[in-house]
Amino acid sequence: MNTKNSKMLFNRALRVMVGGVNSPVRAFKGVGGTPLFIERGKGSRIWDADGNKFTDFTCSWGAILLGHSHPEVIRASRNAINNGSSFGAPTLAELQLAEVISERVKTAEMVRLVNSGTEAAMTAIRLSRGYTNKKIIVKFEGNYHGHSDIVLSKAGSGLATLGMPSSAGVTEGCVSDTVTLKYNDVEAFESFIDENGSRVAAVIVEPIAGNMGVIPADTAFLSSLRKKCDQSSCVLIFDEVITGFRVSREGAQGLYGIYPDLSVFGKVIGGGFPIGAVAGRSDIMKHLAPEGPVYQAGTLAGNPVAAAAGLTVLSHLDNGFYKKLEEYGKNIENLIKSAARNNKIEITVNRVGSMFSPFFTASAIKNFNDVLNTKKELYPRFFWSLIKNGIYAPPSPYESYFFTSSHSELDAERFGHAINNAFEDLKNE
Repeated sequence: MNTKNSKMLFNRALRVMVGGVNSPVRAFKGVGGTPLFIERGKGSRIWDADGNKFTDFTCSWGAILLGHSHPEVIRASRNAINNGSSFGAPTLAELQLAEVISERVKTAEMVRLVNSGTEAAMTAIRLSRGYTNKKIIVKFEGNYHGHSDIVLSKAGSGLATLGMPSSAGVTEGCVSDTVTLKYNDVEAFESFIDENGSRVAAVIVEPIAGNMGVIPADTAFLSSLRKKCDQSSCVLIFDEVITGFRVSREGAQGLYGIYPDLSVFGKVIGGGFPIGAVAGRSDIMKHLAPEGPVYQAGTLAGNPVAAAAGLTVLSHLDNGFYKKLEEYGKNIENLIKSAARNNKIEITVNRVGSMFSPFFTASAIKNFNDVLNTKKELYPRFFWSLIKNGIYAPPSPYESYFFTSSHSELDAERFGHAINNAFEDLKNE
């Protein structure tokens, strides 16, 4: 496969961009080799700078749900930008997007739009502290809530890919009130809360983890979080930046029927444009400025172009839409398992709707330690075999795979063929 132009662009980027990229996982450190520079996308396909065509199973890390360059999203975005790209003033589009989020998510009594998932999580944590007048934040190993200082302790995503337990530049003071517990461990969580609940401001969790691969929370685990937060008068935050409106019309909370006090959204609600949102109980949300003492602001918050794109995406998402994604996901999951059996490769597939992860192990994957004990060393060869066979996969064993409503049965056939070839390559080496 010719990658001459991507290599040339990466060498050029190394001179002016740190690591040649603007987000660490794009550097391909988890798989080796040179990153592919993507030029365009249409539906389920993307093309790189050398004209190589791929079926995309990364989908802008879950942000693309209808497919690349969806005509209605493009039309809405163009109409919006023709009226101006930003005003720093209220617009109808941001109001409409907030109304749609509130209508679909029963816990979203009030909404604050921001510019990214990182900003949304940071705001939710600050808001929780301001509301409770308490300091401690509880998070879980392998859960990634953006790169703000307070949550960079034992996080997933790029930190896991690079083997970093936290980040330089984060002071001890910043994380002194952050407690990181084991994901899906009810006993450890309840023991900590029973002893320290009076000092805990918030518990933040990915109800379906997507930044150490896909790992759904156990229902008993989430039920315990809800119960103990109620008993201790602390705020339960669901980070649904990835899962919000991807796994169901109401996100992961709708699937589980377990509801947080605050939710953090992103990705899908921007239709491919940068956006984030904090949503939740009105009595908590009203502690945000200008109504309350918790300050948060942003010139580009509620950007009308992002809001128009997001509104268009959300208009397509009814129960039938998710049913089709689930059926497609079952097929993809079965293709992986069948190819693994045929090639005698040990694989565990975790999947929820249109997000999934293959792990090189026969054991169940329930937490970050389980992920660390898989045969991650196989992933680089697996990844490059998929690339060679026309499948664009996440360039890290710690990231999730995604598909869109534009992925066809032919795409599934191509995926199955590529997976089988990748397993054959691993078997023969």
